[in-house]
Amino acid sequence: MHTRTAKLTFYIPNAVSLKDKRQVCRAVIDKTRQKFNASIAEVDTQDVHQTLTIGAAVVSGEFTHAQNMLDEIIRFMEKHADAELTGVEML
Repeated sequence: MHTRTAKLTFYIPNAVSLKDKRQVCRAVIDKTRQKFNASIAEVDTQDVHQTLTIGAAVVSGEFTHAQNMLDEIIRFMEKHADAELTGVEML
């Protein structure tokens, strides 16, 4: 069994309140969960209006499959988030 995890950091320029941030967060997490079988959650910077930190985890029987799934998830989130992806940390 192989696990791959990543921490993604997004910049939300239009967020002036935590409510704005939560709307962006909920949308990107829901879209990603709907498409992929992965664990995804907001993991850090909960009190910062314009910074969103999301963690994603994938489990697979093969390392390359887990890595490929995580890469697809990152590309999907970057494309479908109403925010700019500023950092990816593979853990």
